[in-house]
Amino acid sequence: MNQDDIAKLNAQFSEAKPQEVLQYFMSQYGNRIALASSLSIEDQVILHMMWQISKDVKVFTLDTGRLFPETYALIDETNQFFGIKIDVYFPDYRQVEEMVKTHGINLFYHSIENRKLCCQLRKTEPLKRALQGLDAWVCGLRKDQSVTRFYTQMIEWDETHQLLKINPLVNWSEKQVRDYVKEYQIPYNPLHDKGFPSIGCQPCTRAIQEGEDVRAGRWWWEAPEHKECGLHLKEK
Repeated sequence: MNQDDIAKLNAQFSEAKPQEVLQYFMSQYGNRIALASSLSIEDQVILHMMWQISKDVKVFTLDTGRLFPETYALIDETNQFFGIKIDVYFPDYRQVEEMVKTHGINLFYHSIENRKLCCQLRKTEPLKRALQGLDAWVCGLRKDQSVTRFYTQMIEWDETHQLLKINPLVNWSEKQVRDYVKEYQIPYNPLHDKGFPSIGCQPCTRAIQEGEDVRAGRWWWEAPEHKECGLHLKEK
């Protein structure tokens, strides 16, 4: 798929609701499309939309081994609420053991290179396995989440993984997300109500202060333009 195809798809769905976008691509790709969920409040909204379209919705998450207890609890709660089983992918323990042996257990605080290595082994590598056999993946990215996501499109071509990438909530506000969760009583991470708009690994996430960027609590010791783990970086 080339950039002209992507541009046409974005034009086609420029005024469409997220549900309409999901309906179209789920009908196109069937079991070859999946939601990549970090259990964020956005991902919970998308899961509900996809579940309404098909109870056989395909969803996976990445367990880095350093998540919040609240996130693990939410995996169970989500499975029970929707009557599904989220596929959980783990990092290669041998790679993690070697990394910790070489750089230390909290290596990510020491340099950006170390942090990116940790993200690569705990997130990027498992993601490659999770995406095998798929033609498209769905993500909960929104433009107003951070400076690194401002130019995100609803439909993109993921050059790294050679897949179509769908961001159905790209133009939604945080209020729209929270209103949807409230309307349908969807379970979400309680940390969202404690100053954590963006939740990742426990050692790398803090609550934010009023007026801060919504992703200011992620890798807070780094400059804003560096704050991606590698899952959503675009090719230069």
